[in-house]
Amino acid sequence: MNPPLTAEAALNRYYLETRCKIIEIAANLDRIDRGTGATGITIDPRLAKVREAISALTDGKPDRAERCQRVFSLPYESNWPHPNRP
Repeated sequence: MNPPLTAEAALNRYYLETRCKIIEIAANLDRIDRGTGATGITIDPRLAKVREAISALTDGKPDRAERCQRVFSLPYESNWPHPNRP
């Protein structure tokens, strides 16, 4: 098992990829803002989830990946059908 990267090594390794993804998200939000009917879409729950996830990225609290994943996930339902059970 490899030891975890140092913070500096992680930043060096992932900086360009992270920068690219942030710019891509910003561009997508700009496209939405410029689109016809942009004022009406502000109440769309999908856009609200995107904003909530972005907020989780910038709040400085730990476990950002998990919290972002939960924003986009459905809550667990105990009666969900099991795909491998008859």
